Amino acid sequence: MHLVLIHGAGGSEATWRNVAPLLKARGHAFTLVRNPLLSLDGDAAHTRSIVDAIDGPVLLVAHSYGGAVMTQVGNHPNVVGLVYIAAFAPDFGESVDSIVAKYEAAESEAFTSMGDNGELEFDRSEQYWDEIGPDVDVKRRVVLTKQARPNAEPIFLQYSGTPAWSKRPSWYQVASKDKSLRPEVQRFMAARAGSITSEVAASHFTPEVAPLAIVELIETALKSVRA
Repeated sequence: MHLVLIHGAGGSEATWRNVAPLLKARGHAFTLVRNPLLSLDGDAAHTRSIVDAIDGPVLLVAHSYGGAVMTQVGNHPNVVGLVYIAAFAPDFGESVDSIVAKYEAAESEAFTSMGDNGELEFDRSEQYWDEIGPDVDVKRRVVLTKQARPNAEPIFLQYSGTPAWSKRPSWYQVASKDKSLRPEVQRFMAARAGSITSEVAASHFTPEVAPLAIVELIETALKSVRA
């Protein structure tokens, strides 16, 4: 069984820096995706090409916006399951933007704006980290701010197709202290997808601050799909 890990908006392979060593130590084969972040369709196509190149069954794991990508790619015949980590799980005809628009704005929206170049910009100031990522180590905050990548508007606006969660088993880890993707939104999407749901008392930066909980959920999913 091969794992494919998909980062969220502004992310990269570095999103999984604390998760990857644990997976390696436990003998799991995995690939870390680096998506262009120019459009949902483009990111799905890029991730699908990675799954295409893997010989054998694949378990997908995604964080944040990466869940929208995974929900499309999960229809690939090699995919046997989906693991959502504080992630978007859109239904047919939904976009990331249309999902969050149905709820009270998350606290993180006060620190985001759309630039003149059509890219979402984050004000990752000290105030941002204190409010949105208080569980992230102070030294790591500087690194994460420098590593953040630009996001083109279409990744949030493009509509989703047939959701893979309607055909594949799924697991969802809710970040109960999330101020970027409200926990109630996560719980709604998990319930709608019929996901096996667990919760971790962490901010949206769960891959950074709760890697062991993620690995344990992945191994739970692996055990199930292998059975």
